[in-house]
Amino acid sequence: MRQKQLRLITTFHTTADALACEKACKAQGFSGRIIPVPRQLSAGCGLAWSCEPELEGEFAGFLKEHQVEFDEMAVILF
Repeated sequence: MRQKQLRLITTFHTTADALACEKACKAQGFSGRIIPVPRQLSAGCGLAWSCEPELEGEFAGFLKEHQVEFDEMAVILF
């Protein structure tokens, strides 16, 4: 079993927003990946972006710059 670690989880209202996030992140070399929303959180589309928790401020600015709307950001053990 994989050991849990702190992750910044960003949830989205729509699948289109989640996929736009993934596309922008891959184009800019931003680390992370799309995951199913963890049980501790909820989201409209069921998809979330997982990345390092240290990137919270930078990532929020990145999403705003690329006009990607998100629901919430939370640092959780995942």
